[in-house]
Amino acid sequence: MTRQSITLAKQNDEWLKAQVAEEEFTSKSEAVNYLIKQAREREEYHNYVQMKIDRGLKSGFSTKTKEKLLAEIKSRLNV
Repeated sequence: MTRQSITLAKQNDEWLKAQVAEEEFTSKSEAVNYLIKQAREREEYHNYVQMKIDRGLKSGFSTKTKEKLLAEIKSRLNV
């Protein structure tokens, strides 16, 4: 692992110390790594959702009736 030196705001350092004291994490480093992992996962999910939104917007509006759409969906599902 890469070793880093960081400066934390007092309230963030106190929070990290409390997490270790409450045995949520074994060290402040573990807590920071967990938080970074969570942020990366959120960013990945956000990018995925944004890609889906962009794809939907690019496809435009449907002119099909809801009955026709429902029939198409059922046929794809073999219902």
